[in-house]
Amino acid sequence: MTKRQVSGGEASSRVLEQLRGKKVLITGTTGFLGKVVLEKLIRAVPDIGGIYLLIRGNKRHPNARSRFLNEIATSSVFDRLREADTEAFDAFLEDRIHCVTGEVTEPGFGLGEPACRKLAMELDAVINSAASVNFREELDKALTINTLCLENIAQLARMNPALAVLQVSTCYVNGMNSGQVAEAVIKPAGEAIPQSPEGYYEIEDLVRLLHDKIEDVRSRYTGKALEKKLVELGIREANRYGWSDTYTFTKWLGEQLLMKALQGRSLTIVRPSIIESALEEPAPGWIEGVKVADAIILAYAREKVTLFPGKRSGIIDVIPVDLVANAIIMGLAEALAEPGEQHIYQCCSGGSNPVTLGQFIDHLMEESKTNYAAYDHLFYRQPSKPFVAVNRGLFDLVVSGVRLPLSITDRVLKLLGNSRDLKWLRNLDTTQSLATIFGFYTAPDYVFRNDRLQDLAERMGQTDKALFPVDPKAIDWQHYLRKIHLAGLNRYALKERKVYSLKSSRQRKKAA
Repeated sequence: MTKRQVSGGEASSRVLEQLRGKKVLITGTTGFLGKVVLEKLIRAVPDIGGIYLLIRGNKRHPNARSRFLNEIATSSVFDRLREADTEAFDAFLEDRIHCVTGEVTEPGFGLGEPACRKLAMELDAVINSAASVNFREELDKALTINTLCLENIAQLARMNPALAVLQVSTCYVNGMNSGQVAEAVIKPAGEAIPQSPEGYYEIEDLVRLLHDKIEDVRSRYTGKALEKKLVELGIREANRYGWSDTYTFTKWLGEQLLMKALQGRSLTIVRPSIIESALEEPAPGWIEGVKVADAIILAYAREKVTLFPGKRSGIIDVIPVDLVANAIIMGLAEALAEPGEQHIYQCCSGGSNPVTLGQFIDHLMEESKTNYAAYDHLFYRQPSKPFVAVNRGLFDLVVSGVRLPLSITDRVLKLLGNSRDLKWLRNLDTTQSLATIFGFYTAPDYVFRNDRLQDLAERMGQTDKALFPVDPKAIDWQHYLRKIHLAGLNRYALKERKVYSLKSSRQRKKAA
């Protein structure tokens, strides 16, 4: 936000030079990552020409500006900016934040062709971070937001051929492929899909086929049954072509759509792995909501889960949100400097600073054992049972209720610190539900590489490496997981526990 933050002088920063005076549209700023990108641009790129935010209105705030001021600008993500200089922050919001009431899934964002074309000609770049990250979304909804709406982003670029497009994807478009995963177009691990000579995959026929299957389901079911069948269809089709869930399948389809639609134009795809709380910015541990790994942490903290399918030696690829935001901004600067190029970058930790699932669990258990009282919103008391990762076969036997040989049953229960009364089975529904959604991510046989992203940082130079750090080697996993991430969950993501009081209950009744 202020030039004093620029170490080494503004002229030495290639990122700041490229973004000076530029006008950038961002979608998805109601989400976790979108807010961090917005905050970093406001704070670290003081000379940006303008930031346009595409925001869908709602019943409470039908106007984008109203929704921004009431639901986004009030977020704790901006506390650092407010504390540094409230007047300057407010002035920036007034002068350089332009809110556009629109819907990314509608042609022309629902603005009408003249207004959409006018918007396109005002812009230099667009960052699309809008997505449905529900792993078990209904197939029609996931296709709309993660795949088909990218045609609207491409249409904006066609209206302004100089427009640079940055698409936020996910490393997990890798699907069920194993081994080293490079920053390149991903081949489906399942049924074959035709590939073009340019490298991207031709998805038009597949999308039509998926629509036909969606319509068939719609013709036979209604209500909750329809929702359930569309979720099942999404999982089934994702598995058929080599993905574990509908989210990653439809994000892969979106990559192919954009690569074809923007051939010869500027396109940068940034793939984060599992995005978690901030390492440093805007504040250590800043997070919004409960993310992938946090659902399991929370279930363990509340003593709902002690057994989970996973490979202790497998790399669980977690990346702090500020490193992702920095990768996006750095990639955007490159796209503006080198128009007409297409790049893919992965923002991940597994290839250069891996943490295994076993280490992740051990750090969590050690902190809960020695310091649980410091996280009063997370731990209601010290967990009394260990958190054990077992192979999928054994896990499925236990949770399905199949009778195991007595010796194995005794061994499993002893490992979990339980007696033979099997009281722990009461929480198996929670365990099985989490395992269904997240089990694929805790038994990895792939390693994501980020060599190209590191090369980009080197090309940008030392000043930008300091201003916009992207290197996961800076993460001390023990310190991050135990002292930054758990503290962030406790402070930002979880509400204060409501303790039921008999006395207060009687007082409420008396007052009534």
